[in-house]
This record gives sequence, structure tokens and C-alpha cells, in this order.
Amino acid sequence: MPRLTDFLPTTRKELDLRGWEEVDIILFSADAYVDHPSFGAAVIGRILESNGYKVAIVPQPDWHGDFRDFKKLGKPRLFFGIAPGCMDSMVNKYTANKRLRSEDAYSPDGRHDMRPEYPTIVYSQILKKLYPDVPVVLGGIEASLRRLTHYDYWQDTLRKCILCDSGADMIIYGMGEKPIVELCRQLEQGVPFESITDIPQTVYLAEAKDIEGNISSNDILLYSHEECLKDKKAQASNFKHIEEESNKMEAQRLLQKTGRQYVVVNPPYPPMTTEELDVSFDLPYTRLPHPKYKDKRIPAYDMIKHSVNIHRGCFGGCAFCTISAHQGKFISSRSKESIINEVKKVAAMPDFKGYLSDLGGPSANMYNMGGRDKSICKKCKRPSCIHPKVCPNLNTDHTALIDIYKSVDELPEIKKSFIGSGVRYDLILHHSNDDNTNRSTKEYARELIKNHVSGRLKVAPEHTSDKVLYLMRKPSFSQFFDFKRIFDKINKEENLNQQIIPYFISSHPGCTEIDMAELAITTKRLDFQLEQVQDFTPTPMTVSTETWYSGFNPYTMEQVYCAKSQKEKLAQRQYFFWYKPEERRGIEQSLRRIGRADMINELCSYQTQKKQYGHERVKHDNNRTKHNTQKPYERQRGRNRRNG
Repeated sequence: MPRLTDFLPTTRKELDLRGWEEVDIILFSADAYVDHPSFGAAVIGRILESNGYKVAIVPQPDWHGDFRDFKKLGKPRLFFGIAPGCMDSMVNKYTANKRLRSEDAYSPDGRHDMRPEYPTIVYSQILKKLYPDVPVVLGGIEASLRRLTHYDYWQDTLRKCILCDSGADMIIYGMGEKPIVELCRQLEQGVPFESITDIPQTVYLAEAKDIEGNISSNDILLYSHEECLKDKKAQASNFKHIEEESNKMEAQRLLQKTGRQYVVVNPPYPPMTTEELDVSFDLPYTRLPHPKYKDKRIPAYDMIKHSVNIHRGCFGGCAFCTISAHQGKFISSRSKESIINEVKKVAAMPDFKGYLSDLGGPSANMYNMGGRDKSICKKCKRPSCIHPKVCPNLNTDHTALIDIYKSVDELPEIKKSFIGSGVRYDLILHHSNDDNTNRSTKEYARELIKNHVSGRLKVAPEHTSDKVLYLMRKPSFSQFFDFKRIFDKINKEENLNQQIIPYFISSHPGCTEIDMAELAITTKRLDFQLEQVQDFTPTPMTVSTETWYSGFNPYTMEQVYCAKSQKEKLAQRQYFFWYKPEERRGIEQSLRRIGRADMINELCSYQTQKKQYGHERVKHDNNRTKHNTQKPYERQRGRNRRNG
């Protein structure tokens, strides 16, 4: 069993055990401290430690009363860091209907009272009150997605850059390993904190005269916060630039005036190399919750403790997903050696029974993929490499991924490795000009379905309407039919009885009640009784959120219908549950109201319509609607894996 000193210290007693009088950096985390590469505070702490710094973590400090948790370790030598959590605090706390979730997945025993709303702001304000002369650096999902003017769904308002509300000194956005080490390096060289303005992937506030290099023609000057408050089109227009610059190899600096100051967003670092990523994953994590949580359950840890992340980044560019804003579209892949070594560490855990729960990433099957000609990638500003169609420069060869799967399964400690991350079936179906690539996708489909499905394979068609899917940046639903035929064929050939678990979203921008009624009929014909569903949740810094807030598509400035009221949302949501007797009356009334009474007989009859789709009924009993957490949790679980 690990010793207490195998973890980063969290108390004065643990500092004493190490013989430390002071620390260089103190990280305040809104999550429980799990010393695992899927948890951001642990990653940043271990990276700093590996560079010779003394680091402590204060997990889930009590923000009430006398603030003793904020005082117990004293002042750090360099700065305080705020790691608000692997999920956005408001997504973590509330459903799309703004109801309290059943549990906080990143707190011991799922307790709700272990973190405040907006911990980034709360923690920063407390630290600035107690230690006004010590810099505070923000990181993680919450700050990363709030680095510029953003729509806050839970307060139904536009909010400024989170530096303004928190009083903190700097944001490190995205994956933070490289910028935080560079920050420490400059501080060690004696550069005053307020003079550090040139680090990539950082955000700071400055008056015009103090902006590094002054405002130049190479910068993108966004509409000011005040202009966005007055004009929703200004906010929508801003977002196009924000997203594009988050997904470029050679991005431009963004500036936004807020009051008398400017928010300055420096371009991101280039994607991490395989060697750099291996360094981050190969650090001496215990892979366990801190001993203070003995006999307590941390739901998010239970879900990922026997899983291994093999890459970062996602080039899908889904309109409702925040990965592009936090990680970007370029894939950074670990080496096979690093992956195998981590699998062996998992296999050595006392409670490991031989089954890996996941061998994946933000998207399961993007390992080692990227542009064939990097010079083309350098000129590209598309937020998605596969929408509206797969880029001809994208290498979709699955050979390296298949090799990872087979090499892991050859280990004597491994009985089976499952793929729990979402699979992009449009990559499997893509027909390349290269025959070897096409052979690899066919081989991958069989390898995946035959050897890596735990009875259920989750995929995310999200909707059946091509109009809505286009706004989601998802492929046509016809591809789901194509993939399901392959899935069923391989199952039959291999004598398997497995199911596809499709995820669907209601109330996404552009989606109407008629679209939902047609979704219900289409999925009924497929004999799906849907339970893996959710309402669209507007989260900061996504195309879907900006469209939902402004009513305009940021890329075309065309108006888009959005279901905003509770009545409109419930009217759409009910169609997921056509098979429930208690929903039938409401559905019939809605269909008559929207002039589609012709759908009533097919949708509301008790007999399932098979028509041309002769599949067995699939009833999914993993109830995502019970807590209304599955989709944001699953998506943020992918973010978990990249949360440095």
C-alpha cells in the first residue's frame, strides 16, 4: 500500500513528514484529491513536482466560516493555483432543467456540499482577501471555458472573463503542463509576475498601454463585453474567431475590451509531442484517492480507475462539446510503451480482476490520426476535420490503434479490454483513397465489435434529422443505419448477442417538435426504447450555446430556432418516451397542436413498427435520464482524461 508521503501533501502534518517549512505552489481543488492522470490537479501537481518544485494540494476547502483551510499551509513562495474540477461546476451540480443532480461524482460519497458554485471565483476571492500580495493562477475547465465574454445558462446572462469576477491574476487555459512550467521558470528568473505576459496559452488583463507588443494588425480585436451586452450578433460573431483560434496550429492573439481593460488571450502552445505526453502520463501517480477518503466512494474514480487514456484532443468538432475550446482538434498520442506500462500498473492494483473498463480517449478511435500534409494543417482553421465531410488530408488509418488493442490483450494479466469511450462510426465508414486505410477500418470494426464490447457499444448519433445534425456537426443519420448493419452482421458471424446504445439530444438549436416526433418514429422502427437521452445543456464556449443564446449561427449569422422555455423543452423531451403509457396523451395532444395528427397512429400504437428494419427490441436499462447526468458526465469524462 502507498505511504502518505507517496501523495502530494494536503496538510501541515504531511508537510512536516517531508521536512518542508514552505511550499512553492499551493493548488486549491474543488474535486476530491485523486492521484491519477485523469484528474487535473494531480497532473499539474506531479508535473511541477517533477520539475523540482514543492507542491501541495488543498482539496475541497471549506469556504465558510474562518477560512481555516485556506490558511493552514500559509503562503506559497510563488503563487496559488486554482483547479476548479474535472467538470464545469455548474454542469456538475445541475441538470439541463436546473435541478440539483443526484450526486457530485467528484466528491466523497457523492456529497453535494463539498464545493461552492463557481469555485474558481469563490476560492480566488478568499485567497485575494487573505493574501492580497500573492498571485492567483486559474486553470481547469471552469476558467478555460470562461476566458472571454460568455453566456452563463444558470444565471441567464452574459458574463465577463472570469478574471474580472474572481480578481485572479492569470488564466492558463487548455492542457496546462507546458504553460505552468514556463510560468515557474520565469518567476525563478526574477521576472515580476505582473510583467509575465508572453507565455502561450495564458490570459491576462491589461490596459492598452501595458499590452505586450501593443495592439497590432496581427491581433484579432473582438467586440467588447459592453458591445456584446447590447447586441447578440456581436457575441455570436466573436465566437467564430474564438473557436477558430482555439483550433489552429498557428493562431492569432485575441483581445477583448472589458471596461477600461483588455482581456488578452495568447495563442496556445503547439500540440504536445508523443514524448511530452508520455512524460505527463509516466509520472509517479499512486492512481488512488488520498488516504483521507478511506472507506468513502468517489463515483468518478470508480468509473475510471481501471481505464487507460491513450490520446488527447478530438477533431470531431461537435457543436455542443467543449473539447475544442479546451484541448483543441489536433491529436496528441501516447507511445505504445507508455500505454502498456500504465496497463501493467492498472493490472497490479489489488482489486483488478483482469478487465480494463476503457482503452480510449475523448473519442475512442482517433489514436495516432492527423493530417498527412502538415503544411495544409497549418493553414487550416476548420474547427472540425470531419464535418461537413472528412477532410481529404486526414489520415484515418486505424492500424496503430488495432496494434494497441491487440498488444494490451496479449498481456497475461488482461482477460479483456473494453472500449468505454464513444466511437466515431463515421471514421469507420469513411472511404479513403488509400486501400490500406480502408482495410484498417474494416479490421478495426471487427476487432472492436468482436473483442472490445462489454455487451453494449455506445455511439452518439444524437439525432435523426439531418438538418439538426448539420447544426450539431454530426454525420447524417443514414450512417448510423450503415454502421448498425455492420454491427449486426459481425455479431451474427461471431455468434454474439450485443447491443448498440445510441445517445440522443432534445432541444438542440434548430430542433423542433416535428423533428423530435420524426426521431421517435425512426427509433421506434429500429425497435429502440430510448433511455440514453438528455436535454441540450448550454455550456460556456460552444457553438451550440452561442447559437442558443443569440439565436444566430455564428458562422452564417442566419437565425436559428431554439427551444428555450421549460414548456418547449418538455414538449420535445416527451417524444423520447413514446413507449411509456403516461406520455401518450401528451404526445397525441402535441401532434395535433403542431398539425401532425397523421403521426399519432404509428407513434402511439402499442405494436412496434418494424417495416424495413427487422431488429430485435433493444431496451437500455442504463438510465441516463434518471440523473440527467450521463451525457455531460461522459463528455466531461473524456475531458477528465485531458485535464492537465
